[in-house]
Amino acid sequence: MPADANPSGDIFGGWLMSQMDIASGTYAGFIAMGRVATVAVNAMTFHLPVYIGDEISCYCQTARIGTTSITVDVETWVRRRPNAHREKVTEGRFTFVAINDAGRPRPVKG
Repeated sequence: MPADANPSGDIFGGWLMSQMDIASGTYAGFIAMGRVATVAVNAMTFHLPVYIGDEISCYCQTARIGTTSITVDVETWVRRRPNAHREKVTEGRFTFVAINDAGRPRPVKG
């Protein structure tokens, strides 16, 4: 059994959540023009299982920009083999804080 799967062959939800955190953190970093740190997973909904062999894609959009924070909505879709059928499997909302070189909050813009 692969390390990121449960005994039923479904991908472990924690692994999927980490991929969403990476994707939304990268997205937030571009908006903040620098480093960001995850401060909250505000919501997470698992609609369908992800299986070994599924190809996932994470899509991000800005939900809110505050003084030092950025909230990002993330959807994860799978392409299932062999027919390449696409389905939304997970959605979540992540909040990040823009940080300076000392790891302290800084304004998102400026």
